[in-house]
Amino acid sequence: MRAVVQRVSRAAVTVDGEVVGAIDGPGLLVLLGVTHDDTVEKAAALAAKIWTLRILHDERSAADEQAPILAISQFTLYADTRKGRRPSWSAAAPGPVSEPLYDSFCTALEKLGAKVERGRFGADMQVALTNDGPVTLILDA
Repeated sequence: MRAVVQRVSRAAVTVDGEVVGAIDGPGLLVLLGVTHDDTVEKAAALAAKIWTLRILHDERSAADEQAPILAISQFTLYADTRKGRRPSWSAAAPGPVSEPLYDSFCTALEKLGAKVERGRFGADMQVALTNDGPVTLILDA
């Protein structure tokens, strides 16, 4: 499992002109990629790591601040670009595998106390954000 975590002052995801998820205050935007050997346990561990990661102002975590999280599934995080000019997506898990794990990740965050907004799995999404800092981290689980 791979996550790109961005500290944001606001973020929103739109599908077909409709905002399907948004956070309007300081929080985190998480782009989540799933690969073939990922598990529910890895999803829960990554959720806990992100929830307690001290990257908000004054070295505080989202848990400390009760900061919202916008979580968006993004299979392209597993692109392989080592050969040629066309990325390979073979490391990304297919939808029937990755969608339940994305849901497990979001649910694990909610069980920890997070207010989680979501993108729409498999949709063509437009993501708007204001990166605060900027702070952007890549986490692998």
